[in-house]
Amino acid sequence: MATIMPQGELTRRAVKWIDEQRGLTGKPFPELIDKAAMQFNLSPRDTEFLAGFFKEREEPRS
Repeated sequence: MATIMPQGELTRRAVKWIDEQRGLTGKPFPELIDKAAMQFNLSPRDTEFLAGFFKEREEPRS
């Protein structure tokens, strides 16, 4: 029986997973985002959110 997740919970888990994997493997964010999208069954909209979220983290701040 499948468990129903609150909206956004999978995205939160994906952010946590990507952050952990980045620290462990050093792989680039786009590769990790693609893997997270498949692993957490994210919608295209959620995947776009992740791309924007992690792009902001990579950009140097002035």
